[in-house]
Amino acid sequence: MKKTVAHLQKGEKAIIKDIATDNVPLKLLEMGCLPGNEVQLLQLAPFSDPMYINVNGSHLAIRKETALHILIETPS
Repeated sequence: MKKTVAHLQKGEKAIIKDIATDNVPLKLLEMGCLPGNEVQLLQLAPFSDPMYINVNGSHLAIRKETALHILIETPS
């Protein structure tokens, strides 16, 4: 199973490995949500949507549906 940003636990960090650009808004890419960058889950709203993440110092709110299209790799 491939792990995505939607699978992160609160406070967990990971490295973005790949993004399905067809399903991710261009604005997220412009704000640094790119392969190789670190992502951390800061907080979940009620019902886990939206998700508040930190990517390279930028705090972003993304929908869980979008988070499912951002593949990550967690440190071992």
